Amino acid sequence: MTGMDCAADLGELAGAARAVAGMVWHAVGAGGRLGVAFSGGVDSAVLVALAVRALGAGRVVAVLGVSPSLAASERAAAHEIAAFIGVPVVEVATREGDRDAYRANGPDRCYHCKDELFTRIDDDVAERYNLDAVAYGENADDARRSDRPGAEAAREHGVLRPLADARLGKAGVRQIARALRLPCADKPAAPCLASRIPHFDIVDPDKLRQVEDAEAGLRALGFADARVRHHGDVARIELPAEDLVKAVTEPVRTFAVDAVRAAGFRFVALDLVGIQSGAFTLPLVAVSRG
Repeated sequence: MTGMDCAADLGELAGAARAVAGMVWHAVGAGGRLGVAFSGGVDSAVLVALAVRALGAGRVVAVLGVSPSLAASERAAAHEIAAFIGVPVVEVATREGDRDAYRANGPDRCYHCKDELFTRIDDDVAERYNLDAVAYGENADDARRSDRPGAEAAREHGVLRPLADARLGKAGVRQIARALRLPCADKPAAPCLASRIPHFDIVDPDKLRQVEDAEAGLRALGFADARVRHHGDVARIELPAEDLVKAVTEPVRTFAVDAVRAAGFRFVALDLVGIQSGAFTLPLVAVSRG
């Protein structure tokens, strides 16, 4: 028995959940199979869970892109969430790091990453697993943001976005996740490691490893939501506002500095603004898609 078998009622969001399920069913038809670009985050997990309710676990495949930009902890967590829901994970090696445009790290970096992922799914996964359609977890809030160039890659590859089309924003997605008792319901957002590198600074595996190691060190100290921005010798730590005092209180401060320096940084800075989603990209793109 999977965790999904004991799911609670979806309440006021049942209509939106049914809409997602209906889109999934319409996309693959009777007997069809759906692939979901899966990260283990709450959006893709809810999409997988609702697809399972619509199609059955045997007709849903979670596809996880693996590259140096995916932290080992996130990879492990994705497998745990998929096991809870009761679906198999297919790992596909993505090589966005071989693309000059990705390494150049402009504001369109996410486009090249998503294009690589969806290309690999098209070329390496869809036929092998008899997929009739592919979907991903863009929600309605993401669809309104101007710093999500990966959405263009999804459109070009014909990838579905049932959550956004059902007008489910992040809050609604989390409510459904709680109703389904998904372990990731309250999991903080976990953008890829490359998002920690300022635009136009080259993305390379060494920088990604530094960020991953530094963030792992902070998690070991109890900071569940921590981002380490890579500024050469300087690591700029972003934490939720409620964790700022803890970070500068001994002995945590010394342990945090040691952990970040052990990752290869020389200087350690704490950003008093806190967690900043899209901090590098939003100033460089238009406010709205129109």
